Amino acid sequence: MALGRRSGPGTALAMAVALLFGVPPAAAQDTGLPTGQILTVSADRLFAESDFGQRVLSELEAEGIVLSAENERIIAELSREEEALTERRATTDPQAFRALADAFDRKVEEHRANQKAKLDALTLNREKARAVFFEAIRPVLETLMRDTGAGVILERSDVFLSANATDITANAIARINEAIGDGAGLETQIER
Repeated sequence: MALGRRSGPGTALAMAVALLFGVPPAAAQDTGLPTGQILTVSADRLFAESDFGQRVLSELEAEGIVLSAENERIIAELSREEEALTERRATTDPQAFRALADAFDRKVEEHRANQKAKLDALTLNREKARAVFFEAIRPVLETLMRDTGAGVILERSDVFLSANATDITANAIARINEAIGDGAGLETQIER
């Protein structure tokens, strides 16, 4: 012990915790972050609550609204076309009507396939955005590990039981926002 430095139960406890978890005492006291070999984070919250995730989710929601409106417009058109076709049934030769009905069915199936492809593209863009996001935040999480002396960060939802003190999600979001902002510059990696 150095002269002039107080020692007591708190100092001894900090040293014991530091030795037990491999965290240098200064790191345990100075960062204000949770310490220990194991930390937890919610990946869903990281994405959804970060500036990047909020921007991407907002854009995808807007695209979904446009797609939904387009779908409703096409359904209305097809409904009118079906009504007109039904009215023609009584005055049209059965074989000619069958050809018209088959053409209409193909048109409906084509519409369903096109709309499904557009919806699948939105889902794929979300997955691509998440992949770009998690690749971009890797250095931020690595820095958090170094700052806390952690050896691993686990997905919070996969942990059976933990103290809330191990969760660094809020700290990570703040650092991610600082490091990559809304990630607009990373969008070149996401095809729209």
